[in-house]
Amino acid sequence: QVQLVESGGGLVQAGGSLRLSCVVSGTDFRFRAMAWYRQAPGKQRELVATIRRYGEANYVDSVKERFTISRDNAKSTVYLQMNSLKPEDTAVYYCNSGSWYSGRYSPSEYWAQGTQVTVSS
Repeated sequence: QVQLVESGGGLVQAGGSLRLSCVVSGTDFRFRAMAWYRQAPGKQRELVATIRRYGEANYVDSVKERFTISRDNAKSTVYLQMNSLKPEDTAVYYCNSGSWYSGRYSPSEYWAQGTQVTVSS
């Protein structure tokens, strides 16, 4: 059974930093592409960052130069380092264990529980 467990959310002032972690079990993490999504109140879930098996990362334009996705295959963990946070980054953040297919990230049905990130102005 595939499980994803997140940690690291919280309340931070604008300009601050947070690091999210997502531990994956029940699958061979080394072969999975991973992603972070977020969903703000009243908005659709948005793909924020992806990382492929060998570490190639991609970001939505709104977080480029501020967020960094990384992975530790030995710990079956994916991270999202978030710097220079803005109030518009406020959302519930979810990690997903998926695949890379036809040049894009393909999410699986396996999602973490979500962690709230709140950025105050």
